[in-house]
Amino acid sequence: MARLKVAVLISGRGSNLASLIEACAAPAFPAEIRLVLSNRADAAGLAHAARAAIPSAVIPHRDFASRETFDGALDRTLQAAGIELVCLAGFMRLLTPDFVARWRDRLINIHPSLLPAFRGLDTHARALAAGVRFAGCTVHFVRPEMDEGPIIVQAAVPVLPGDDAERLSARVLEAEHQAYPLALRLVAEGKVRVDGDRAEIAGIAAAPPSIFNPPRETCQ
Repeated sequence: MARLKVAVLISGRGSNLASLIEACAAPAFPAEIRLVLSNRADAAGLAHAARAAIPSAVIPHRDFASRETFDGALDRTLQAAGIELVCLAGFMRLLTPDFVARWRDRLINIHPSLLPAFRGLDTHARALAAGVRFAGCTVHFVRPEMDEGPIIVQAAVPVLPGDDAERLSARVLEAEHQAYPLALRLVAEGKVRVDGDRAEIAGIAAAPPSIFNPPRETCQ
């Protein structure tokens, strides 16, 4: 079976890119990263692509007069590389509705919250301020609205006593590094079907038991 041809778009350190590269290095993994794109020449994540001998390109957004022309350059580069699925991994640019429409259901993103809660920035500080007992991350199909779209995978992380945004962020990031390869595998294996605003996942095994925070044993 042919492996799904993937591009990863980054703007920064590329830790989620590194987790995807590691997953795709397994011969049996159903996807391969054919291209890494960044809007910043100084993105540290480009080094991950270089070490893995993955082609990369930089398309500086400041070189374009509008979001539309920048997105057009992205699209032409992706099409020329024969890309079938795009993974956003810390890509800090809002994509235009036309670009999202061209790549509809072939464009996924990871966000450091349990969507639909805490869309946008400063997710960990906002989660702590709200007093939630669980934080987490979400991999979802992209829609024109920011941080919206059918959810593929979510991972929950307990909020611990004494957490600050930095500690919680580090714990969520560990979950991201597991959630994104899982989502990519599910999509590449054809197990994800989009039905309206929902992503239906085929072949889900029995769910684990409920998790409580604080644990129920605390009250026993």
